[in-house]
Amino acid sequence: MAKGLSHLVFIASTEESYHHTIDFYKAFGFKVISVSNGEKQNEIWLKLDSNEHAMTSDIVIKLILSVGSVPRPRPDNESDWSLNSSAIALSVMDVSAVKSQLDSLGCEYQDRSIKSFSGTFQLIEVYCLDPLNNTVIFSNKPSFPSLLESAPAGLIDDINEKMDKIKKIGVLTSGGDAPGMNACVRAVVRYGISKGCEVFAVYEGYQGLVDGGIKKMDWKSVRGYLSVGGTSIGTARCMTFKTREGRLQAAENLIKNGIDALIVCGGDGSLTGADVFRSEWSGLNQELLEAGRISEEEAETFKYLTIVGLVGSIDNDMSSTDITIGAVTSLHRICESVDSIGTTALSHSRAFVIEVMGRHCGWLALAAGIATGADFVFIPERPPPEDNWEETLCAVAHRHRKLGKRKTVVIVAEGALDKHLNPIKADHIKDILSDRLGLDTRVTTLGHTQRGGSPAAFDRILATIQSVAAVDAVLSATPETPSPIIGMSNNEVTTGDLMKAVELTHEVAQAIGEKNFARAMELRDPQFIEELEAYTATTILDDDSMLLPPHRRLRIGIIHVGAPAGGMNAATRTAVRYAINRGHKAFGINNGFPGLARGSVEELTWIAVDGWTSRGGSELGTNRAVPGEAVDIGMIAYQLQKYNIQSLLIIGGFEAFSSVIKLEQARHQYPSLCIPIACIPATVSNNVPGTDFSLGSDTALNAIVDSCDAIIQSARSSRRRVFVVEVQGGKSGYLAVEAGLASGASTIYIPEEGVNLSRLQSDVRHLMAMYMDDAADKSEGRIILRNESVSKTYTTQVISDILKEEGHALFDSRTAVLGHIQQGVNPSPLDRIRATRLAKCSLDFFEKHTAAALDRAHSLNGPAPIDLCRVEHSAAIIGLSGSKVTYRCVKELVPLTDMKNRKPLESWWLPHRPLVDLLSGRGLFTPQAQATLNHSK
Repeated sequence: MAKGLSHLVFIASTEESYHHTIDFYKAFGFKVISVSNGEKQNEIWLKLDSNEHAMTSDIVIKLILSVGSVPRPRPDNESDWSLNSSAIALSVMDVSAVKSQLDSLGCEYQDRSIKSFSGTFQLIEVYCLDPLNNTVIFSNKPSFPSLLESAPAGLIDDINEKMDKIKKIGVLTSGGDAPGMNACVRAVVRYGISKGCEVFAVYEGYQGLVDGGIKKMDWKSVRGYLSVGGTSIGTARCMTFKTREGRLQAAENLIKNGIDALIVCGGDGSLTGADVFRSEWSGLNQELLEAGRISEEEAETFKYLTIVGLVGSIDNDMSSTDITIGAVTSLHRICESVDSIGTTALSHSRAFVIEVMGRHCGWLALAAGIATGADFVFIPERPPPEDNWEETLCAVAHRHRKLGKRKTVVIVAEGALDKHLNPIKADHIKDILSDRLGLDTRVTTLGHTQRGGSPAAFDRILATIQSVAAVDAVLSATPETPSPIIGMSNNEVTTGDLMKAVELTHEVAQAIGEKNFARAMELRDPQFIEELEAYTATTILDDDSMLLPPHRRLRIGIIHVGAPAGGMNAATRTAVRYAINRGHKAFGINNGFPGLARGSVEELTWIAVDGWTSRGGSELGTNRAVPGEAVDIGMIAYQLQKYNIQSLLIIGGFEAFSSVIKLEQARHQYPSLCIPIACIPATVSNNVPGTDFSLGSDTALNAIVDSCDAIIQSARSSRRRVFVVEVQGGKSGYLAVEAGLASGASTIYIPEEGVNLSRLQSDVRHLMAMYMDDAADKSEGRIILRNESVSKTYTTQVISDILKEEGHALFDSRTAVLGHIQQGVNPSPLDRIRATRLAKCSLDFFEKHTAAALDRAHSLNGPAPIDLCRVEHSAAIIGLSGSKVTYRCVKELVPLTDMKNRKPLESWWLPHRPLVDLLSGRGLFTPQAQATLNHSK
C-alpha cells in the first residue's frame, strides 16, 4: 500500500462484476473483513495481510456496487499490460501456482521474464486483469525482510544492484535569490521522481554541500512551492567551498549520499563554481580514497559527476539565453513601484529618479523604462554618447514638460556609466534636475524589493519547463558531455555549453571596461537591441531629428477591435508618439468599426496619450463588429477616404484578424482600402494566428494565477476542498494549460481534448487517491481549471457537483468563475513591452509599403494616390515568433487557421499539457490502484 493510504476504492458497475471481483481477490488470499448492513449488500471490505503477499503493507480494498457507473475500459490483449499506468503488485514465492489459479479462474495473463540468473532461478512478473480491468502484478521479487531471508542469493544481489543504479540527483540554489527558484526545485523533485530517480535538496547552497545539509525529497516535500518567492531550500555565500578542502568535504558528502548529479540554479558565479567542482571531481575522488574517507567501491561507483545549470538571476545577465528565471518577476516589482510613484509624482508635479538593480546588465532598467513610460533611462551597455550628457537629459525633460507632462521619471541601473566609465548615480541626476530645471526631485532606491514577492506566471512556467529539461539532461549525460546550461531561445528550451555561456557573459563586462560598447550590445540578444531602439525612437528622440521628408508623411488610423486586452493602450501610445516623431499624423478611431462608420475619428497628440502605457482596457473603446458582417464595408471605405487615412493599424483579437481578411478581400472594390493594414494581435485568449503571444495574454495569465493562489489558500484553509475554476480562452486551451502549469492545478479541461464521464470518473479517483494520501489533519486545497468552452453539457457547476457526489465525502467541491477579471487591472510589463515593440514595427511596415507610391507621386508633382498599396503582403499580422517580430500576410495565414473554432491549427504550447497532470501526481497517485510498483526500481 502506498504510504499514507488507508484503503483502495473499487467500483463495480454490475452485480456480476461485483461478485466476480470478490471471488477473484479471495482466491489470492484476501479476506472479507466487513460487509455493508441492509437488505442489499452493495459494499464489502477485503484485506490482504502484509505477512502474506503484499509488497509493502496491508492492502485493504473497499468494493462498491454502483449499477450504471462507467466501467474501466479493458486494455487490448495485444498491448503490453506492463505499460499500464497503475497496478496492484503482489509478491509471491511460487509463480507457477499463481498461473494455475489464474487458469482455473479463466483469467488471461502475460508472463514477463525480467532476468535470468545463474542456475535455475528466474525473476518473473505475471500481469493479469481483475474483473474490473485493474492490472494486478504477481512477482517472485521479494520486497520485505521475511522473504528476502529465504530468497536466492542471485536475486538479492540483482535487487541491490538495481537499487544502487537508481539515479540520485541533488538540486541546489545558489547566489542571489530569484523568484521562480522554488518552482525550479519543485519541478526537479517531481519530474525526477516520475522518471524513477531519487532527488535530494541541498540546503543553503554550496554551504549545504560542505556542511552535509542534504535531505531526500519526496512528492509532498515541495507542496506549495510554486507561489513562494525566493528559495525555500536556502542560499548562502560559502567561502569554504572556494577552497580545496571545502570542495573535498562537499565531494565526500555527495558520495556518502550516493549522489552523482547536481542541478544548480544560480547566476554565472554559482554555475562557474559548479563546473570547477566537476572538473576537479576525479582528483577529489582519488584524494578521498587515498585518505580512507571513501571505499574503493564508492570511488569506482562515483567516478564521474554530472552538472546541469539553470540560470536564476533577476538581472537577465546571462548570455546564450533570452531570459533568466526571476527577471520577469523582478520587472513586475519595479513596474508596480514606479506606477505607484507615478501617482504621487503627478500630484505634486515632481521628478523621481529610481535606481534599479543591474551592475553589468541594463535589461531591468530598459524594460522598466519601456513598461512605465519613463522619460530617460541609463544602462551600462549604452552610455549617453555625449560628453555633456547632463544637457541631453535636461533637454528631454524640458521638452516633455513643455508638451504638458506633470511628472518626470528617470530610471538608472546601479551599474550605469558614462562614456568615460564614470559612474552615473541617482543622487547626481537628482541634483541636475533640481539645480538646472528647478524640478522638485526625489530619489527612490528599490533595493531588495525587486527580489521579493510571489513569482509571476512567466517565471513559474519558465522554471518548470527548464527544470524538466534539466532532469532529462542529467539522464542523458555522459562523462564526455560538457556541463550543459538550460536556456531559452526563440520561445524554445535550449541546451548549451555552460562554460561558453559564462565566458560570453563575462565578456560583456570586459567589453564595457574596454569602452567597447558596440561589442557589449552585440553580446546581448537581438530583442534587447530592438527594444532599446524602440524606446529611444518613441521617447528620447522627440526633437525633430527623426522627421521624414514631407511627401513621405502619412495619416495613420488606429482602431481597437474585439474584447479589451492589456497592452492595447500601450501599443496605441507608442504608435502615436512614434508617428509624431516621424512627422505622421495619428488618428484615433473610437468604438471600433461601428465608430469608424459613424466618422468618430479624432487626431491624437503627444500629450493626449501620456500615461496610457500602464492603463488597462481600451481608451479608444473597442467593439466586436467585423466589416462586411455587422458593419457596412462601403461605409468603412467612405470614411477612410473622407479622412484620407493612408495606413490602418488594427489592434485586437480574432475579430481584428477577420477584419483584415474582409478589408483585404474588398480592395478590388474600394480603392481607399488599398492601403497598408497591420494587425497587432491583442486578446487574452492568445488565439490569433501569426504570433506566439497576443497582447493581453500575459496579463490574463497573471490575473488567473493570482486568483488561483488566493483560491488555493481558501481551499487549504478548508482542508479537504477542491475548486473548479473556470477560465476564458474561447476554443483555445492556452490560458488553462499555462495557468494550470503555473498554479499547480490537479488537472485541466480544454477544448482540444474535451471532457466526458469516463474522464471525470478518472479524475474523481485521482482526487480520492490524493486525499487519502494526505495526513488526516493536513489535507491540501486543490484546484481544477476548466476552459469556458470545453463542453456545453459538463458546465463548471456540473463538474463540481459530480466531483462532490462521486468523492464519497473524502472532499468537498466548489466553483469559481473568474470572468472578466482575467483582463487584468493594469497590463503586465511583458504586455507593455511587446506592445511597444510591435507598434513601432507596424509603423515601419507602413512606411515601407507606401514609400514607392509617395516618391513616385512626389516626382510627378502630384498628390498622393488613394490606392497607395495593392500588394497582398501589405495586409498583415505583426506578431512574435519566438523573440523575433514577424510580418505574416493574412492570405497565407487563412489556410493555417481553424476559422470555425477561431484559433490556429497548430499550438506551440500544447506540449506543456502533459506536464500539468504529471507534476500534480497523476502518474503516481493512479486512478484505481494507488499501491503501485515503480518498475525501474
